[in-house]
Amino acid sequence: MKAGATGADQKMKMPEYMPWHQVPDKEWRTKDGCQVVQWDPMLEGCKGSLQYRYGRYKELKQRICDAEGSLEQFAENGYKKYGVRRSCDPKKPGIVACEWAPGAKYLALHGDFNGWNRGQYPYQRDEYGCWNLFIPDNADGTCVIPHDSRYKIAITTCSGEETTRIPAWADYCVQAPKGAPTHPAYDSVFWNPPKSYEFKHELPVTPKSLRIYEAHVGMSSLGDGSQPDVNTYEIFRKQVLPRIKRLGYNAIQFMAIQEHPYYASFGYHVANFFAPSSRCGNPDELKELIDECHAMGISVLLDIVHAHASKNVIDGINEFDGTDSHYFHAGPSGTHPQWDSKLFNYGQWEVLRFLLGNCRWWVDEFKFDGFRFDGITSMLYKHHGIGHCFVNGYGDYFGLQVDMDACIYLMLANDLIHTIRPGAITVAEDVSGMPTLGRPVHEGGFGFDYRLAMAAPDMWIKLLKESTDDQWEMGNIVHVLTNRRYKEKVICYTESHDQALVGDKTVAFWLMDKEMYTGMSLLTPANHIVDRGIALHKMIRMVTMALGGEGYLTFMGNEFGHPEWIDFPRLGNDWSYHHARRQWNLADMTHLRYIHLNNFDAAMHGLEEAFSFMHEGAHEYVSLKNEGDKLIVAEKGELLFVFNFHPTQSYQGYKVGCAWPGKYKIVLDSDWAEFGGHERNDRHNVFFTGDGGADGRPHSLQVYSCSRTVMVLRRVDE
Repeated sequence: MKAGATGADQKMKMPEYMPWHQVPDKEWRTKDGCQVVQWDPMLEGCKGSLQYRYGRYKELKQRICDAEGSLEQFAENGYKKYGVRRSCDPKKPGIVACEWAPGAKYLALHGDFNGWNRGQYPYQRDEYGCWNLFIPDNADGTCVIPHDSRYKIAITTCSGEETTRIPAWADYCVQAPKGAPTHPAYDSVFWNPPKSYEFKHELPVTPKSLRIYEAHVGMSSLGDGSQPDVNTYEIFRKQVLPRIKRLGYNAIQFMAIQEHPYYASFGYHVANFFAPSSRCGNPDELKELIDECHAMGISVLLDIVHAHASKNVIDGINEFDGTDSHYFHAGPSGTHPQWDSKLFNYGQWEVLRFLLGNCRWWVDEFKFDGFRFDGITSMLYKHHGIGHCFVNGYGDYFGLQVDMDACIYLMLANDLIHTIRPGAITVAEDVSGMPTLGRPVHEGGFGFDYRLAMAAPDMWIKLLKESTDDQWEMGNIVHVLTNRRYKEKVICYTESHDQALVGDKTVAFWLMDKEMYTGMSLLTPANHIVDRGIALHKMIRMVTMALGGEGYLTFMGNEFGHPEWIDFPRLGNDWSYHHARRQWNLADMTHLRYIHLNNFDAAMHGLEEAFSFMHEGAHEYVSLKNEGDKLIVAEKGELLFVFNFHPTQSYQGYKVGCAWPGKYKIVLDSDWAEFGGHERNDRHNVFFTGDGGADGRPHSLQVYSCSRTVMVLRRVDE
C-alpha cells in the first residue's frame, strides 16, 4: 500500500470477534469518565480524579477535531505532510517535505541527488516553526530524488551550528557504508520503488484469546556465531513463521522493528520512529512478512516504544533543532535517569501529532493489527515508577505524581487505533497496576485491550532461584496467577525476552543449567535433574496458561526450552553474535529432549484452540490448593485441570471436585511419551463422577494423579 493510504483503501475484512468496548464511541462528548466505577467500587472515592482526567481528554480531543476535523485526520495529516515524500496531488507532482523545528535558523534538503549541496533546496519557515519545501519533478516527469538514494537535512541550529540530521519522520534509514565520511552514522533513504509491495490477504479475525509469540527477527537466525549473522524479514517469513503456525500461536509480537542504531538496545532506544529496521531488510520485505502472517490467520503486533527515545543526536530526533526541549521535556525532567534516554513532552501539540501519526503510520502502511506499548509505567508517573512499590492504595495512582499529559496521550492513542483498525489489539506493559488501564476510553479508562501480568514471571524466577519445588506454596502460585483486576483482561507468561537476557536465565536454564549441554540426549536415560526440569517446565507453562488470564505469551525459543540466554554484540563480549541467535535445530533433532518440550507447547495451544478456555467470560474456578499433597485442581472453560506438583508422590484414586456430572476423558497429559513423560496413566482411561461432591463442588471423581504432571479432563457425552 502506498504512503498516505487509509484503512478504507485496504482489503479489509471486519473481524468476527470485536469486543463491544472497541466500537468507536460517537457520544464521547456527553460522558464523564466515571463508568469504570461499576467494575471497581473502590474507585468511588476517585471520581473527581476520573472526571478531571476524562475532561482533559475531551478538551484536547475537541481541540484536535476543531483544528483538523477529527483525531484520525490529525494523525493522518502528520505522516502525509511531514518528512520527505512524493506529493499526493496529481496536479503538483514532485517532492513535498516538512519538518517541525521551531528553534532552527535554516533547513535545506540535500543528498546523493544534488551532490550534497546545502544551498540548493532550502525550506521555508512558517509562523508555527514548521519548515516546508516543494521540489517539482524534472521536465521529463522523473522524480528529482531517485529511488534508494541517500539524503539528509542540512540544519543551522538555534546556536548557529551547521550540521546534518535525518528527518524526524524518515521512513527508511540505513547505516552509511564503510568508507563513507559519515560511517557508522545512519542516512535516510528515499524509498520509492517503481512498484511497491501490494498486500494480497485480508486482515485476520481478531482472536477471542491471544496466544502471542514474541519474536525478534534479527536474532532468529541459526548462525554459529563465528560471523555476524542478523536474520532478515525474508528468511524469517520462509523459515521461522511456519514453525510459529505449526505451534498454534494466533499472534506474533515483533520486537525491535522501529529503527535503532545500537543493536544491543534490543530495539528500545529508538532513533527513527517511522522507519522499519534496515538490518533485517527493506520496507517491502517487512510488508510481505506481515502479509504472510495474515495469510496464516495470525495477528501481528508491533512492540511500539513511545515511552522514551534514544539520546542519539546524530541519527535520532534528540536536539533536532538545537534545543533540548524540542520533542522532549527540557532539563533533567527530559532524561530518564535509569534508561539514559529522552522523555517525550506529551503536552506539546506537535509531539502528539508525531506519536499519534506514528501509530497510524504502522497500521495504515504496514497493516499491523495492534501494538504492545512498552514502558507504560514510566509514562504514567512523573517519578517513572522508580523507587515506588505501589502498595499504599489508590492514592498511588491519582494525584500530582501522575503525568496527566501522558495519560491523555495513551487514551487518545487507543481511541485512534481502535477507530482506524476495527478489532485492533493493544497491550500495556505496566508494573504499577494502574486501575482502569484495561477498560475502554468511553468508560473513563485508558482503552487497552490487555495488560501484561508481569508478576507471574517474577514469581517463577523467584521460586526457581530461592526454593526447591517441595517448598512451593500452591496457594501462592494460584494467588499470583489469578490476582488481576476485575474486567481487565491480562496476558500471562512464564518468561518473555526480559527473563532471557544475559544476566538472568531462562526457566529451562534455572531448572537444568549445565545439564542442558550434556543430558538432553534420548540415547541415554535422563538423569534426575533433566527429568525434573522437563516435567516442571511443562507444568509451569500449563498452569500459567490455564489460570493466568485471557492471553498467553512466550518468547522465541522458550517453547522448546532454549538452553542459552540472549546477548547482543557489544563491547563487553567483543561484539560477538554467538548468543544473538536461536538454535532451532535443537527442537528438530528427534534424538534430543527439546523436541518433547516443543511438542507440549503445540499441544497446549491445540488444547486452547479446541476448547477456548482462556477467552473473556470463560468459566473459571479453583477448587483445590492442597499444600501437603501439592495439588491444584481448577475448572477452566469446560475443562478440568489437575496439577500435581509433588516431587515424588503419585495418588491413586484421588478425589477431586467438579462442576458437572458424567463421564470424563483425558484430553492432555504432560506424562505422555511424546512430551518426554513416563506414560503412567492410561491415556484411554475413563472417569465417572460418583456420589457426593468434593472441595465445595457439587460432583466429584477419582483420578490417578502422577507426581510432577498435569492432567486435563473433559466431560463427554455418554
